[in-house]
Amino acid sequence: MQSVIYLVRHGEIDRPAPRRFLGQTDLPLNDSGVRQALALRDALAAVDFSQVFTSPLLRAVQTATLISGLPVESLHRVEDFKEINLGAWEGLSVAEVQARFPGAYEQRGRDLAHFRPQGGESFTDLSNRCWPALADLASRFPGPLLVVAHAGVNRAILARVRNHPLQWLLEIPQDYCSVTRLRVDSHGWNAETINFPGLAAPQAAQINLSSRTQRP
Repeated sequence: MQSVIYLVRHGEIDRPAPRRFLGQTDLPLNDSGVRQALALRDALAAVDFSQVFTSPLLRAVQTATLISGLPVESLHRVEDFKEINLGAWEGLSVAEVQARFPGAYEQRGRDLAHFRPQGGESFTDLSNRCWPALADLASRFPGPLLVVAHAGVNRAILARVRNHPLQWLLEIPQDYCSVTRLRVDSHGWNAETINFPGLAAPQAAQINLSSRTQRP
């Protein structure tokens, strides 16, 4: 079976200062995030999505609703597409993590793939839950599918598709409301578009691989 998947990161949210670890904290889109999702709706207007799947977190659900134009009850919420669980680090700044868990932040940097915050997940754990969920959808639906998730989830998926080491996962760009287009066929998985910015996207049929980068 062939399938085309439009994998989208949710739109912008308000992030507190100083920057904090935000995984499964359930935050809504801000005004800019709403505009991004509406712009992406227009950019993808030519795509007739057969199914719409989303993380159950509010920022993803809102983005999926705005892009697809479907009512919330028509969306398929997939628990495995939730952002990474950061456990005891959730909502803390880097300075607070370093104070409360001495050496842990540095340990995470040395082993990003396997380090688990207290009560949370590693990126390997995240990959092992979100990838099978996406592969299952690809095997059951020809698409095009719209899947709205999160930076961590999308990066973990792209790491699998591109055989990219999870240690360097944060090097994979994922801007707010960016599009990653995946094609699945007899040759396997191929990322045709990575991190294409919704605000500047041309018609969906004309989207090409973007080389934009983003600081982690």
